[in-house]
Amino acid sequence: MRFTFLIGIGLTVLLFIACNSPYTVGKKRGYFNIQFPAKSYQLFNQSGYPYTFEYPTYAVIKKDSTFFQDKADDWWINIDVPQFGGRIHISYKAINERNRFDSLVEDGFKMAYRQHINMATGIQDSLFTTPSGIKGIYFNLGGNTATANQFFVTDSTKNFLRGALYFDATPNADSLGVVNEFLKKDLLHLINTLQWRAAATDKKS
Repeated sequence: MRFTFLIGIGLTVLLFIACNSPYTVGKKRGYFNIQFPAKSYQLFNQSGYPYTFEYPTYAVIKKDSTFFQDKADDWWINIDVPQFGGRIHISYKAINERNRFDSLVEDGFKMAYRQHINMATGIQDSLFTTPSGIKGIYFNLGGNTATANQFFVTDSTKNFLRGALYFDATPNADSLGVVNEFLKKDLLHLINTLQWRAAATDKKS
């Protein structure tokens, strides 16, 4: 009888506490409202480089020093967008006996599908031709990948250029979705304005 009475008192106290506690509703996960700059572009046309293209005015180009032991890094660059922690990494190889066309294409696919195996939920690759007639393959990866957008372009005889859009953040398709779409347009603009040109030297053989 005493035990039943104590249970009754306990339930009354819990009910009182519950009735006087503030009522809250579970909130959906939200993300910051991001202010995007107006789209505008400038020409990258640096002396000695075998390619030109247009890139955003809110981005900065830095020489890539990651692969300093490879002479090809002289033409490797990063296009950084500090405002969004984004980076378009550009690597370039001159097609020759050392860098055979079929091997470069195979490496391009391997780089994209390596992400698919590790993190991506799906991948689409599509052939494209730019307004200037340059052909390439575009890779669109789904899920929480380090880079959801990759591509390579080539003339199959002299030039092979690969690009990938990265973010300096833990991969999250939901939180990065809006920014990814914004910078993806810049990536596509770069592709569509890309042109080949003769390099200053042939030291990259």
